[in-house]
Amino acid sequence: MKKIIVPVLMLIMQLSACSAPGDIEIHNAWARPTALGENAAVYLAIHNHTDADDELTGASSNVADALELHESRPENDVMEMTMLASIPIAADQEIIFLPGELHIMLVHIKQELAPGEHIGVILHFKDHEDIVVNVHIENTMPDEDHGH
Repeated sequence: MKKIIVPVLMLIMQLSACSAPGDIEIHNAWARPTALGENAAVYLAIHNHTDADDELTGASSNVADALELHESRPENDVMEMTMLASIPIAADQEIIFLPGELHIMLVHIKQELAPGEHIGVILHFKDHEDIVVNVHIENTMPDEDHGH
């Protein structure tokens, strides 16, 4: 029974991250392997295919104590990380979360994140419904994947 439930849940998560034209699309969601109790970061791309501006207002998951929107940027030759209240996404704009730039911080993860595994993260938007994202645990950024 468990062998059937896990693949079905994974399929549901993957399909929910896909979108029809005129919607918000999430792709290339990944995080690096991380030990239990550490912080981790989720990277992804968000493409607003709609004709209306929106904004990412937060994220949630049961794999960490908290999830925060962050931006890193150099400040006086030191990389500074700032927590953001939200991230605006203009109509037909793509926002790419990359190491050393935008990311979703997983604060104090509750399980080891091992290569080849997946975790679920829910993205919250100001106007769009929540989107469940299947985040791949990889050592390096995956190849471009618009097919989810």
